[in-house]
Amino acid sequence: MSTVIALVGRPNVGKSTLFNQLTRSRDAIVADFPGLTRDRQYGFGKLGGHYLVIDTGGLGEESEAIDDLMSEQTRQGIEEADRIIWLLDARAGLTPGDEAIAESLRRSGKPVYLAVNKTDGLDAEQAMAEFHGLGFSTPMPIAASHGRGLQKLMEVVLEGSDALDAEPTEEEKALAGIRIAFVGRPNVGKSTLLNRILGEERVVVSDVPGTTRDSISVPFERDGQRYTLIDTAGIRRRGKVKETVEKFSIVKTLASIEAADVAIHLIDCHEGITDQDVSLIGLSVNAGKSVIVCLNKWDGLGEAEKEKLKKEYARRLAFLDFAEHYTISALHGTGVGLLFDAVKRAWRSATIDIPTTRMTRLLEMAVARHQPPMVRGRRIKLRYAHQGGRRPPVIVIHGNQTERVPAAYKRYLENFFRSQLKLVGTPIRIEFKTTENPFARRKGRKSKAPAQARGGSTTRRGRGH
Repeated sequence: MSTVIALVGRPNVGKSTLFNQLTRSRDAIVADFPGLTRDRQYGFGKLGGHYLVIDTGGLGEESEAIDDLMSEQTRQGIEEADRIIWLLDARAGLTPGDEAIAESLRRSGKPVYLAVNKTDGLDAEQAMAEFHGLGFSTPMPIAASHGRGLQKLMEVVLEGSDALDAEPTEEEKALAGIRIAFVGRPNVGKSTLLNRILGEERVVVSDVPGTTRDSISVPFERDGQRYTLIDTAGIRRRGKVKETVEKFSIVKTLASIEAADVAIHLIDCHEGITDQDVSLIGLSVNAGKSVIVCLNKWDGLGEAEKEKLKKEYARRLAFLDFAEHYTISALHGTGVGLLFDAVKRAWRSATIDIPTTRMTRLLEMAVARHQPPMVRGRRIKLRYAHQGGRRPPVIVIHGNQTERVPAAYKRYLENFFRSQLKLVGTPIRIEFKTTENPFARRKGRKSKAPAQARGGSTTRRGRGH
């Protein structure tokens, strides 16, 4: 399982800013599950390695008692974490609240790394001097808003963890083939579906929600293709996550999504599409995973209920127009046999290799059909494209003024490439790079030379007169 890092600290010390930098996201809430409380956000870290990040709520200073000072949600975040980054404010200095937090973190027994934020413009050594007395690791100066010091910080925090392993572990080698994670709320039929696929009672099935406490990996082979089926623990609604073992199940579910190639999301047709269903699917898409949606227990619906659910799907999951969805009955096996072809289509789409010449030709076709808009009187020019990565496919487009490409035009390009390349089930990432004009400086030098020549001739004429 991935290394889990919790960010803790008082309010307004920069935790959300650091969270955004580590996850390379634009807003603090990357995965705001209704099943988790509003004070904890989860995201996949990308700076310095691969890991899970928990952004905990700010700790207040209104009470001297540490039990009152530490919110329940922050305590849960610390319990879930393998390592803790404690963010401190260099400008505010050490406060009584920090002393209380230090005592609680010592009792947790987790490795704690001190990051002193907002050191830009200050003498770093002087700003950190008072934090040495807390008795943890050597404080490290950072400026989260500008990204300064973060690479060095994460090198220290992740030292010796699996986040830095370039080679796959023995367990990862054993999990050969396409990895499929079955994801969904408790009691939507994940274990029942897995058992139906395996043809045996390999995973415990119960009517009690939350039976699966851990993520279970099962090797499987079908028609010569190897798979690993991952049954994840369900994530409960807000206020239902009480047992410590379930708190860890949440993190393991997120880690299973990260480890998967394809995420099959199960939705209970009788309960409809909930906010939590949407959030879970959004997390898989944000993580770049291929997605297939299964509307389970479909056979128990009446015609009116089926029509209502179709409309609800189109409205609430409009962002998922690239993914296939199926109506199934995990209990009776209806529609289950179609899933493996869908998995292979999504896998092929996610791992496609596209030559640069073809990519550039498609870009030229897209621009010919619909040109980029004018910005400040100048047309945005997109010159060439190449593939920047797989799983999901990354398309890098070079041109002028690319930072001004509107979101609507970016969506047009995504849909165009998806249609032309026949990609299904996988998200697409489009990155823009502004290409510097290599002749700009040369033109500047040429225009300057005649001006000097003209100036010189004028001077000579003046001297002659």
